[in-house]
Amino acid sequence: MEVMESELTVTFAPNGVDVTVPAGRTVLEAAETGNVGVEALCGGKGICGTCAVRVEQGGEALSPVTADEKRVLDEEERAEGYRLGCQAVLNGDVSVFVPAGSRTEGEIVMTEGKELDFEHDPAVRRYQIAFDGPSLEDTLPDRERILNALAEKYDREIDQVDRFALTELPTRIREDQAENEFRATATVHEDEIVGIDPGRPGPAYGLAIDIGTTTLAIYLLDLSSGEVTAVSSDMNPQRKHGGDIISRVQHAARDAEGKAELQSLIVDGINDNIESVTKEAGIDPETIYEAIFVGNTAMHHLFLGIDAGPVAASPYVPATRAGVHTIARDIDLRMNPAGKVSWLPIIGGWVGPDFVADLLVAGVLDRDETVLAVDIGTNGEIAVSGPDQTYVASAPAGPALEGAEITHGVQAKPGAIEAVSLDPDTWESEVEVIGEEGPIGICGSGIIDVVAQLFLVGAINRRGRLVDPADGHGRIRDREDGSREFVLLSAEETATDEAIVVSQEDIRDIQNAKAAIQTGSHVLLEAADIDSVDRLIMAGGFGNYIDPESAKLLGLYPEVDVEDVEFLGNAAGYGAMYALLNQDARREAERIVSAVEYVELAAWEGFHDLFMEAMYLPHRDFDRYPGVKERVEQSQGKPAEDL
Repeated sequence: MEVMESELTVTFAPNGVDVTVPAGRTVLEAAETGNVGVEALCGGKGICGTCAVRVEQGGEALSPVTADEKRVLDEEERAEGYRLGCQAVLNGDVSVFVPAGSRTEGEIVMTEGKELDFEHDPAVRRYQIAFDGPSLEDTLPDRERILNALAEKYDREIDQVDRFALTELPTRIREDQAENEFRATATVHEDEIVGIDPGRPGPAYGLAIDIGTTTLAIYLLDLSSGEVTAVSSDMNPQRKHGGDIISRVQHAARDAEGKAELQSLIVDGINDNIESVTKEAGIDPETIYEAIFVGNTAMHHLFLGIDAGPVAASPYVPATRAGVHTIARDIDLRMNPAGKVSWLPIIGGWVGPDFVADLLVAGVLDRDETVLAVDIGTNGEIAVSGPDQTYVASAPAGPALEGAEITHGVQAKPGAIEAVSLDPDTWESEVEVIGEEGPIGICGSGIIDVVAQLFLVGAINRRGRLVDPADGHGRIRDREDGSREFVLLSAEETATDEAIVVSQEDIRDIQNAKAAIQTGSHVLLEAADIDSVDRLIMAGGFGNYIDPESAKLLGLYPEVDVEDVEFLGNAAGYGAMYALLNQDARREAERIVSAVEYVELAAWEGFHDLFMEAMYLPHRDFDRYPGVKERVEQSQGKPAEDL
């Protein structure tokens, strides 16, 4: 006789959702089962604390508090009933409240980018044709009739017809027939017929898709006009297995079905967004005939079902550098089954198709000025372009710059603190919050501001260490573990009824991230034999939102005038659109990959020493940042040697 697993109910507030799961599951697993949005940036490893929930009823039905929970949650939080959803195992019915900082709904995804001026020349075109039907005297096959009509009317020598299009071809051409004349429209991708429609149908469509580690951005374009018809954005559903790439790659390697699961998650997430844009535009998904993808190297591999393990381990080698081309039906995308699916090429290691798209939009190879281009995310891509050569590298910035693994870090969403300034005399904070809600935590641009302001007013020294609480204007205090923290907002000033703080560990994480970017930039400048740059180009959502002055205070990039900083927004997504609408852009992407020189930072002699110097604010050699040096000296009223 089969023994049934006992089931129990988890009630999630404020959603008001009841979820039934077998005993032995965690609260986080129950949330995933019920599609309750609970953040888990570390993939449920008990590291980040983003899945914290407050138990309202049934606490005795949960497993004992783990060592990880004691490390992440302080004594006061545990006393109030907070548990980590990924650690609390269910043995009975329980009710939990998901605080605003732990919810995934409402995150903001950057979909805007730099407008481009280019010739409209898509690979997909529609041709209206009319031709005589067969007779007993003329038994030429249907396929050859269409190819002949294209050659005669449009001088298009086509010799390929997609198998799926061929299966429907006889029926479609006979749906619009006058006497013995057939009228149809052939949809052609480069030199292959990918669709046949009766009569004169409407436009064909294409997709430009940017798969980020954290987010997705999907653009639906009318290929005949080049207009963006609809846009959809979402969080990357693979986040359930970790907010960082390494956690996902480890999941794929650890679990026999892990690789297939991660591929399925991202394909399903994209299909959901395709459904959204097609509904918004009021079109049939089968009128979508092409999709151009960009993303980092790991996202590229995980989407295509390629083993990403070698990319995540030294010497960081991708499976391929060439652009990958497949067909929609082979990867279960909900568009025309014959539609073409392509990824832009990879430069090397972690410098993937997304950064190729950035460089494509920036036009870096054709600029006369010296340029530093940076796309900052969990992984930072950097390019230095001089008159003779362009060098690129990848710097492991980690998730801190996006607000992850920060004590009160949250994704950019309503309630997130996005900008901060400190009074130079009292260190009292003034914050800007996304939306109309009260503060719930700090997103990436906010944490950059906080650390920069702490440095500017003297709350931290050049090594990033918080000053003694006795000198902290009542805003620096000791923690249980002996470290220190800065109280940005008191409990009375937040929407969570708990103080929002920045810990010494948070500051160190930001230092590590900025040191990675700064060191990568210095290595490439040295490789290019360039002392200074004329133009700084910031790509990506994070780069678009950070305050350039704050980034300069930290030394995130070489000192340039603010007016010489160019923001591209979601250049990766716009680069995918560019490639979708212009065949020369695809060739230019290939030229970029061939022309640039990839530098593996880990192999650069002296990299470790350079990194340690970059841990200082803004750098151990303060004279590299004369403007920052002067500003900090003026703010604190003392010479640099005393900072």
